[in-house]
Amino acid sequence: MQESRRYKPSTVSRRIAIVAGFYRTCVIDAVLTHSPAEHVRRPNVPVESPTLGLTHLQFEAMLATARTSTNSNDFALVVMLGLLGLRIFEACGASIEDLGEEHGHRVLRVFGKGGKVVLTPLPPTVARAIDRAVDGRGSGPVLRSSRGTRMDRHCATRRLHHLAEAGGVHSARMHPHMLRHPFVTTMLDAGIDLRDVQIAARHADPRTTMRYDRARKNLDRHPNYILAAYMASGT
Repeated sequence: MQESRRYKPSTVSRRIAIVAGFYRTCVIDAVLTHSPAEHVRRPNVPVESPTLGLTHLQFEAMLATARTSTNSNDFALVVMLGLLGLRIFEACGASIEDLGEEHGHRVLRVFGKGGKVVLTPLPPTVARAIDRAVDGRGSGPVLRSSRGTRMDRHCATRRLHHLAEAGGVHSARMHPHMLRHPFVTTMLDAGIDLRDVQIAARHADPRTTMRYDRARKNLDRHPNYILAAYMASGT
């Protein structure tokens, strides 16, 4: 996988983990006497996230461009990814039937990883964007393609590419997760506790949230600047 297909270490490690889990289950159920994947070594995965995502200004540019788009699904897509922190399959899978109210809050029932279902509150901006996309319909998908069908990740990626180009957001590889990234990093920049950010992002492991924390503005916060300022009198 690494030498022939040039997969990244994280992809290889994840796939080997799935295979190892399958064989481990076979051993537990007495289908096999031992797991052939037991001693397979996995590549080291970097602690820091290799994806920096959009900066705060780039995310604002995406919001502004999507808000003025003639396609009402654009703004709903951007705010669902960037302001609700939904994964792309969660945003595309959202249906009008999943919208509701709970204790005076407008909420969206989100079907996440592992079949977990959570209620996500909708800030007014997000609620208005979703209402525009729904356009009075009583059922069906929240996000639709130009053909009126449910938007999928490929359609969403194309729309994000279009918005990025229109908004002057230059990125080597625009993809939906780049909007979920500022959802986490902006909350950290705002001083929200790491544990609260983990809950909002629905990360099962706090180390996942910490990877975002390490990736954000590492150069801006580098200790070299603090040292140079402290020693400014002597230099």
